[in-house]
Amino acid sequence: MKKTFLADLSLLLVALCWGATFVMVQKAVSILDPITFNAIRFTLAFAFLILWLFLFERKLLRTLNWKLCLSGMMMGLWLFIGYAFQTIGLLYTTSANAGFITGLSVVLVPLFAALFLKHKPSINSIIGVFIATFGLHFLTMKNSTQLNTGDGLVFFCAISFAIQIILTSKYSKHYSTLLLTIIQIGTAALFSSFYALLFEDWHQIFRKNVIFDKSVIVALFITAIFATALAFIAQTNFQKFTTPTRVALIFSMEPVFAAITAYFWNDEQLSSSAFIGCLFIFTGMIFSELPIKKTFLSVKKGKAV
Repeated sequence: MKKTFLADLSLLLVALCWGATFVMVQKAVSILDPITFNAIRFTLAFAFLILWLFLFERKLLRTLNWKLCLSGMMMGLWLFIGYAFQTIGLLYTTSANAGFITGLSVVLVPLFAALFLKHKPSINSIIGVFIATFGLHFLTMKNSTQLNTGDGLVFFCAISFAIQIILTSKYSKHYSTLLLTIIQIGTAALFSSFYALLFEDWHQIFRKNVIFDKSVIVALFITAIFATALAFIAQTNFQKFTTPTRVALIFSMEPVFAAITAYFWNDEQLSSSAFIGCLFIFTGMIFSELPIKKTFLSVKKGKAV
């Protein structure tokens, strides 16, 4: 019980950290190209964890094997895809919208758990998906025919993060938390760097007015150390003490934290339709993960069960 409570509390702090960084990342990627930002972020986090490994946990290197590496690389691939869609999407939508749409990963987790882990989704998970999808319409549709590009990109981010949560639950029980996190983040750093070299103006990192901009420096430091290195160590470590659906429920608080910080730090206001959409999405998130009681009686051999 104590381990479960500590795991839940730690994962809630992770959700707070991720939600609070939407605004600062949005400001940073308006100055530095988004995937270039991710490449630096993940590289700094990777360097921090490698240093920690060699200073304090060098003995873990004895447990390194190909299965662990492949598991971490799979997690890192989906982590890269998720953050790529999210950071690019932040160029075209608000922090609050991005936070709530990213939170749709919560309702997708039970569905992907059924696909990858053979966990049959409950009826409330299915209903939660429909509620959240209905809310997504109110949040993202400015009129009946137009979908915001950023909202669409962030939706693909939610899919990627849902898969990453499933893979973390699958592999974290079998391998070292630190090694799995290092390989995951290293993979994300590698893919981000390749993308930035091929498709973005990566020379920006050598421009003083860009790389030494206060918004960029603060965002890189906080996201690299707290929202990446420490947050993913916490996620990888504590998910082994709980279930994927419980993790998803806790992470449903991330968009709430994102909306709160966007309001106070960036003065972002939600329209009435967007607010209704957020309420539906949040309701769908919570409903999809709550343990459903047998409110509908099944009759078997003449007895209610």
